[in-house]
Amino acid sequence: MSRLERITASTRAGWHSFLRRRTAVFFTFFFPAILVVIFGVLVGTQPTDGGLFSEPAGWYVAGYIGVVVLFTPLSRVGSEVARHREGSQFEKLATTPLRRWEWLLAQTLVNTVVIGLATLLLVGLLFAGTSLSVPLSAELLLVVPFIVVGVALFCAIGAILGSLVDSRDGVVAASNGLALPLLFLSETFVPAEMLPEWLPLELSPLTYFSRGVRTVTHEQVPAGGAIFDWWPPTSPVLNLAVLSVLALVTFVVAAVLLPQTD
Repeated sequence: MSRLERITASTRAGWHSFLRRRTAVFFTFFFPAILVVIFGVLVGTQPTDGGLFSEPAGWYVAGYIGVVVLFTPLSRVGSEVARHREGSQFEKLATTPLRRWEWLLAQTLVNTVVIGLATLLLVGLLFAGTSLSVPLSAELLLVVPFIVVGVALFCAIGAILGSLVDSRDGVVAASNGLALPLLFLSETFVPAEMLPEWLPLELSPLTYFSRGVRTVTHEQVPAGGAIFDWWPPTSPVLNLAVLSVLALVTFVVAAVLLPQTD
């Protein structure tokens, strides 16, 4: 069996495994829906009143997408690794030609499809239930690689947590403990102006996702600038490049840490 066939078979198995868990399917798509209903419809935005949610509705699109890209891969892949460890599945995988990085790549591909569908649902609900208006431009296509790279990055981080934490409950707790601070300290729902100046936002990988996606969905490239400019820090290409490097390095680390036996 060739490498491509191994990855394809593992991806197919991962996809069917996801579909068999109806509770997981429900909450994967229910989560974006309830997110939009609570923050987009019930809370809404108040551009003139100051405080939280004081920016225009379009400013928060990057945050909404970032929530799905952050939480779902962390919890799903982390739990999947922990489940494989508890069931000694990695020992069985070690007797097959499938390598650990191929298994992780297959899990990443499954999550990319799942989160892509969840993102489409989320954006559709935003258009239907809020006053969201996104200017149509070729720059919007960059949202796709941002989502793909972001999913790969947080899948890898989830795999690292699953490899290091000794139980599925521990993985869920560790995932939430990591995701919640990142969510509010990465320019997702809280502008940098409202955070302390000494706070190193650049240490959070979600910051690069938020800045890049926000530029192409709301702020747009400044007048006189070009989509492939490497500066200023809001440049979509600069942020995508940084995110890609982080994803590659983290993926390699995660593949090395995946256990062969337990």
